[in-house]
Amino acid sequence: MYKTLLDNIGNTPLVAATTLVKNKNISLLLKLEGDNPGGSVKDRAAYNMIKSALDRGDIKPGTKLIEATSGNTGIALAMIAGLFKLDIELVMPENSTRERVQTMRAYGAKVTLTSSDSGIEGSRDYAEKKVAEEGYMSLNQFGNDDNWKAHYKTTGPEIWRDTGGNITHFVSAMGTTGTIMGTSTFLKEKDRDVRIVGVQPTDNSSIPGIRKWPKEYLPGIFNPSKVDEIIEVSEAEAAEMTRRLAREEGIFAGMSSGGAVCAALKLAKTLNEGVIVTIICDRGDRYLSSDLFS
Repeated sequence: MYKTLLDNIGNTPLVAATTLVKNKNISLLLKLEGDNPGGSVKDRAAYNMIKSALDRGDIKPGTKLIEATSGNTGIALAMIAGLFKLDIELVMPENSTRERVQTMRAYGAKVTLTSSDSGIEGSRDYAEKKVAEEGYMSLNQFGNDDNWKAHYKTTGPEIWRDTGGNITHFVSAMGTTGTIMGTSTFLKEKDRDVRIVGVQPTDNSSIPGIRKWPKEYLPGIFNPSKVDEIIEVSEAEAAEMTRRLAREEGIFAGMSSGGAVCAALKLAKTLNEGVIVTIICDRGDRYLSSDLFS
């Protein structure tokens, strides 16, 4: 039997950073989610949301799907919706990188761009209005339990397996919060002493994939009790760490990954020993039209 594309979502590599951490008693392990077929960690959630909705009968061919996205979820949804012969409209701010928009369209999705001034919140408002007034259905990644359950079923178990249960700290960027919610739930069931660390931007910093949500837009799936600590990073810190990852570790990733690794290194400075696992969310080729690697 041969594997399909969907069979290759997950089981991504977990690699040790070789230069970033100087303390030999601390291991920094990077989970390379860019190795998913759609190029990001969002393949996991997109597949679980669509497949679970189909299995329940919540959606079927002919259902008009719409989803607000900052990029990676949209690419994953476009890819997987196409495989299931579903039509989907993806809504994102007009300042999103050209590569992201073109990739979604290549997979067959309709892409609608909203004002960059209103950010992803404006995209969410647009999608919600279409759901309320025009009969569309949203998977609602921000409030859909199938988002975080994807990581409970896959990401958490993979990390536990590949560290031999020796993980002491898990560090993750916080966007929709699905990754950190699901992985935290699994790891805490295995060992309640594993520390879960979320990453947020400092005030006035803009880091794609990492958000500090206004209260009215806080994802419904977020449960603050599942995060032990939050570390903030600035836009400049995240950008510089992203470039360092490429130069020093050979890991070509996006800015949210740089932010997560920056937070992991801040954490490492407070420890005498430990095994820190950090999510590398996607690949850097989605940001070449930006000034990130200029």
